Amino acid sequence: MTQNPPVELDVRVAILNSFLTTPHRKIEELAPLHASALANDPLFYSRLALWYFAKGEVRDHKLLFVAHLATSEYPEFREAAWVLLQKLAPYEVSRALDHTKKVIGKTPRSFKGAVAHYLQTRENNPRQFDGAAMRARNDLKHLYASLRIKPGPRAQAILFDEQPPTDSPLYSLKQLAKASSAEEQARIIIEHKIPYTTAVGALKNVTPVVLVALIESMSPQEVINNMAALKKRGALDNPEVKALVDQKLEAAKTDKRVSTLKAKKALTATKLDAETEKALTEIMDQRVASKVEIKRPTALFVDKSSSMSQSIEVSKQLAGLISAVTTADFYVYAFDTAAFEITVNAPEGKRPALSDWEKSFQFIKANGSTSIGVSLAQMTKKRQYVEQILIVTDEGENSSPLLADAWIAYREAMKAAPSVVVVQVGGYYDRFAQSLMDRGVELTRYRFDGDYYSLPNVLELLAQPSRAELVEVIMGYELPRRPDLVPQGA
Repeated sequence: MTQNPPVELDVRVAILNSFLTTPHRKIEELAPLHASALANDPLFYSRLALWYFAKGEVRDHKLLFVAHLATSEYPEFREAAWVLLQKLAPYEVSRALDHTKKVIGKTPRSFKGAVAHYLQTRENNPRQFDGAAMRARNDLKHLYASLRIKPGPRAQAILFDEQPPTDSPLYSLKQLAKASSAEEQARIIIEHKIPYTTAVGALKNVTPVVLVALIESMSPQEVINNMAALKKRGALDNPEVKALVDQKLEAAKTDKRVSTLKAKKALTATKLDAETEKALTEIMDQRVASKVEIKRPTALFVDKSSSMSQSIEVSKQLAGLISAVTTADFYVYAFDTAAFEITVNAPEGKRPALSDWEKSFQFIKANGSTSIGVSLAQMTKKRQYVEQILIVTDEGENSSPLLADAWIAYREAMKAAPSVVVVQVGGYYDRFAQSLMDRGVELTRYRFDGDYYSLPNVLELLAQPSRAELVEVIMGYELPRRPDLVPQGA
């Protein structure tokens, strides 16, 4: 991944920018940024970690925060990492461990103690431990072996001896593979809550009866994640099974554990019936709406010049996300050398959904040269007031009006000085950014590298009245302390 040289050398801005550049499963590429932020502004970095655990969407960042805080020179940060590590999934703890060893180059005793507590907590709850072993057996083995932590009897039997106790779902998994009837298979799956991906690997044939049992044992998120596989196995063709899928999707609307954009991935992964597509769209809309509220009038400018097809797709997603959470005026313009206002028709009394924006964007195609300022010039003519502008572009403006000039004209006509947030898609030009800052524009730039799951992070940033107030919110978080170190009565 190529990082653009920042115009503003501010580690706070740099780490916030990185929320749109996370390369899944390539966290080592972000290690220098985390290390720099921790070294240059440790107070902000530590609070940012807490804020991100509460607000962030991309899991890779969470394990990076844990790894870098856990290996820092400050005891208070290592203690915070101890607490935050307990919130991770086993595979995330395993990856955080590998990051401390292979990238940072050290794994302090406090980190080992945090992992030991993490494993002991799960061993003390056999149901929780067995569930973790069912989904992440190799990761748990890696944690015990790498840190030379002695497993308890149950962990030893399940992970290393491969002789799970008879009350363990892993023992039942072996019985599942031997079961001769669909009814017996279904009973084993339901009684022991065997995960879908684990169960199908042990079965030669998945009947409707077994499908019902599998879906009954799945969380709403698991149903969404495996929608394509469920369709392939006929789950959406059987009325009884389909009804159960619908129940899980309805539950997903209020399940805080459901990822905001996983529903979108399910929509694009396979062709679904209209009813299921609608349910998935509603899930995404409601999950987005539950996150933040944007109170400042906002404009979204969409670069549709030549080779900017990805800009159009990113903007479509952002329009759906923003309109789901804004209580203020929201304007959307697509531009090349001319500007085209995009309006949306939503059902009366309802906010526009992503599906509504999909229809509104269907005729927007990448073509022409680039005048980023033309949209703002249109808004000046129409007297459309906003306090912030989000622009999805490669910053390569080559036609007038230039944005910097249009911003000055807008400020004079509307008596407003909107901040500008740029989501860079396909490239960047520092001369563009410098021209805005020379005129006093509050500018923030984010590099988008294809991770659509990171887009909801933009909402939290737009929801703050200003960058300074966002920093103030982040700094309001207090470092957590280990429960056994909190004084009595505190």
